[in-house]
Amino acid sequence: MDTNTAFLASPKENIDHRSLDAEACVALAQATSADIARLEAIRFRAIAQLARHRDGASSVVQEVAFALSVMDSHAGALVSTAKALTTRLPRTLDLMDRGLLAGAGAMKVAAATAWLSDDNARTADAVLEDRLVGRNTTQIRRAANYAATTIDREGASRRAERNRAGRRLRLRHGDTGVASIEVEDGPVEKVTAAYARIDREARALKAGGETRTLDQLRADVALDLLLGGQGGSRERSEVFLYMDLTTYLGLNEDPAELAGHGHIPAPLAREIATGANTVLRRIITDPLSGQVLDLGRERYRPTAGLDEFVRVRDRECRRPGCHRVAQACDLDHSVPWHFGGHTDVADLAAFCRRDHRLKDEPGWTYTLDPDGTLTITTPTGQSYDSKPPPLHEPRPATSPDDEPPSF
Repeated sequence: MDTNTAFLASPKENIDHRSLDAEACVALAQATSADIARLEAIRFRAIAQLARHRDGASSVVQEVAFALSVMDSHAGALVSTAKALTTRLPRTLDLMDRGLLAGAGAMKVAAATAWLSDDNARTADAVLEDRLVGRNTTQIRRAANYAATTIDREGASRRAERNRAGRRLRLRHGDTGVASIEVEDGPVEKVTAAYARIDREARALKAGGETRTLDQLRADVALDLLLGGQGGSRERSEVFLYMDLTTYLGLNEDPAELAGHGHIPAPLAREIATGANTVLRRIITDPLSGQVLDLGRERYRPTAGLDEFVRVRDRECRRPGCHRVAQACDLDHSVPWHFGGHTDVADLAAFCRRDHRLKDEPGWTYTLDPDGTLTITTPTGQSYDSKPPPLHEPRPATSPDDEPPSF
């Protein structure tokens, strides 16, 4: 047995990959992918069993998100796929057990057949059994959609109507300094017409001697139109940029933070902060912890001031892993009002509407410590901590006069 085939009979962790030729490397990658698929099948079964233990409670999604350190949207897809594989799609799950289908492909099948009845889903599962192996996720999605549509043609028509009714706008934060706005499930005729208009205006600008690329022009035209530009009236919108005064003055290059997005480089932060119509607000921080102590302003209504202080302090939804900006969140008591909670900064925290509701689910416990640390305990007894990040790195104790305020 030569080196290039011996590895198949050996534990993969003991293989010296440097001794393999190109063909053996491909074979090793394939064999490892098969093992991963089998392990993913085990994970799906565990998630499905958790859902059964909890009688299908909606908060199972949040618990999976915590436990696996994934976004809620992905956790929701994992839970729904786990339920489908263990009830309606046994042949698809069997392909995973045999190492022939990865978890990503199984999730495409589950999503494409989610709207079918149990009987129709099992029929689609049987039809797809011989059409999934060796296909990439796009091919799997198309095959599964076709199978589902042909099995229930009337249902497919109703689904198209529901899909169009479920249109929404989504904000996606990307790498440093960039984000995306996406119209999800918009009517195809309107989306196509909107793109044609954007493309037409971008090409007109390009013909006029613009140095920006067509892709850049399309993006800029779309944003200008959304903000009321291109001859329309502009609406002002607030974004919250957290940066140290010394960074603002160019005395250091510490990253700043854009609420809901994350950290951005100091030069970009200064560019944003010095833009037209920018308003600076003074925030007093504790030099030892970097936490917000006060907002610098002359007067305000107490209720409005408390609301704004908590939102500025928290920056985002306080549930770990949720990045909805605090200005779009609810303020809620960590200790419910009817159990003795107080409406003050020591008891209030920002939660998005979904996580606000999660807090009231049976078995979920929220505790807010004096230092601002929020501890969330799930129904299975797992605990997760959340604390507003400091506006700057904690510094050695200094006199108040030596501590510059943050903006």
